Amino acid sequence: MPSQKTFTKIADHFRDRILSGELAPGSRLPTNREISGQWQVAAATVSRALQALQVENYIRTTPRGTFVTDDGHWTLSGRDRLTQVQRVKSTLADGETSRVTVAELIVPPLYVAELFDLDPGDQIVRREWLAGRGQARTMFATTWYPAQFAALVPDLLSTAPGKNHGLSARVLEATGRTITHARDDMHAREASAREASALGVRVGSTILAGVHRWSDTDGIIEYGEWCLPPRITIGYEYQP
Repeated sequence: MPSQKTFTKIADHFRDRILSGELAPGSRLPTNREISGQWQVAAATVSRALQALQVENYIRTTPRGTFVTDDGHWTLSGRDRLTQVQRVKSTLADGETSRVTVAELIVPPLYVAELFDLDPGDQIVRREWLAGRGQARTMFATTWYPAQFAALVPDLLSTAPGKNHGLSARVLEATGRTITHARDDMHAREASAREASALGVRVGSTILAGVHRWSDTDGIIEYGEWCLPPRITIGYEYQP
């Protein structure tokens, strides 16, 4: 029997290369025999690793070989988006683009005001945006920031193309804040009319919805609410 440890290491290796953009959509992976030789493992171990990646929609197998999928069936988790911010100053995966539909200062709903410890009537930055890869929509999100951040990073209130790129990193640089605590929460539910319209699915379709909270000792830096269309895969590693 191939070891579980080796099987997961091979899957993690190629998953990380895909998520980082080192293996772009459509790229061809080495043959099973080549991977087996590089890792010094049995062919069965390689097959199990690649089968896992195929189930997760990272790769596809054809008579011509194994290739990275190019149809947008995966995206980043909140954890991996924060890692992207820390590593390359962008919340987007390689090849993923975004389009901002709303950027405004508003009085938020009560639950958001409580998260940011706001007084009644205080305003907050609200940004609504779509992420995608090619023609596929990979995420619909709303992100919230303290109102005073808009004076330091005016692009928080802009919907112009390209202004969303690297925005989280620019907020951290301009404010001098450092994210010291992060949490994701996720649940499956039916899409609302607004979410269904944004994601291009039917109202009531099953979606994965989640929130992330990035903060330091002074409070919330960024709060995000997001949802993914059906059959989009996200995942992340953790230490047991």
